[in-house]
Amino acid sequence: MNRQEFLEHSARLAVAGIVAPFISSAGILHQPDKKIKVAVIGCGSVSGMYLPHLSKSPHVELVSVCDIRVERAQQAADKYHVPNAYPHIDKLLAGAPFDLLVNLTDMQEHGRLNRQAILSRKHIWSEKPMANTYAEGKALLDLATKNNVRIWGAPAVVNSPQFAYMATAIRQGKIGKVAAAHAHYGHLGPTWSAFFYEQGGGSLPDLGVYNLATLTGLLGPAKSVMGMTSIVTPERNVDNKGKIKVVAEDNAMVLMDHGNGVLSHVQCGFNYFDPYGHEGQGQDKPTISIWGTRGSLQLIGYDWAPFGVDEATLEQEHGVRVATDTGSYVWEHGASVIAESLAMNNEPRINAEHALHVLEIIEAVRQSQATGKRIMLKSTFPYPIV
Repeated sequence: MNRQEFLEHSARLAVAGIVAPFISSAGILHQPDKKIKVAVIGCGSVSGMYLPHLSKSPHVELVSVCDIRVERAQQAADKYHVPNAYPHIDKLLAGAPFDLLVNLTDMQEHGRLNRQAILSRKHIWSEKPMANTYAEGKALLDLATKNNVRIWGAPAVVNSPQFAYMATAIRQGKIGKVAAAHAHYGHLGPTWSAFFYEQGGGSLPDLGVYNLATLTGLLGPAKSVMGMTSIVTPERNVDNKGKIKVVAEDNAMVLMDHGNGVLSHVQCGFNYFDPYGHEGQGQDKPTISIWGTRGSLQLIGYDWAPFGVDEATLEQEHGVRVATDTGSYVWEHGASVIAESLAMNNEPRINAEHALHVLEIIEAVRQSQATGKRIMLKSTFPYPIV
């Protein structure tokens, strides 16, 4: 295709984008001022962060909430003035029409519930992970494409201004040729539910997932993975089941080869004494570090709640703190961003292929622990993100 053909082709695509805005699963033409009808399933602790943000979004109309503990759904409906509360996904999908399902249920249920909603032609924003295995997640993405809907998965770390600054600095060669990176995130473990420690749970999909998304987002898709996992605390006391046996890993170390000589490391676990705790309030130390031949970048705060980047280079060895403005970014804004994307018919920075790649890495770490081998990966995603 020569330049003239390229320009003509681009013009046709642009016109098509103007005259054919995004059409929802319900056949609704989404104009820029149209609100997206949103339903939330899972009214536990995480919904206490999502629902306030969604309720304030100019692009969202909250139409329904759902929880198998119907009293929680009703309490959420009352608090956030949502007109419908349902006790089961079957009733939710058969009830008031909506466009986007926000899935905040236990992680073991995500794949099953996301599939059911896709078959009902609903778009999906899923808390992490979007499925329990890479194969299940890939099947969900294929099913969504077949049904003309979209699926996205948390976390939303690539949306922060600090991520964008680091990604741009790396791409522009500001720290030279990247060589290595490290990330960590841990605390003493959740107490409010057993699912974190049961089959399909674990510190990797709950905690490591943030760092894995950040490092692959900054350095590119991993080509291969080696890992070790363990259980440090074999029994836990949790609010909903009392004393339980821990089945999923609560301690993990991950090595990733991103190609071109770039190696990175992630550590995460539910046995980390951390004075900042699960909420991360007051964390002012680096949790993501990138080293290159001409400089380094240190993300200050957790990658899901960053507030600055410390940058050092050959020209400014002592370093300087930059990117201190967090803008509108908060970790719980992913569903609101997706609703805005659907309403405005634009493509968000978050994409399903990236979430699937992270899911494959998590599986590969566990496979590496079981076999003692390096595991080659098959998935990828559009890169660079910024």
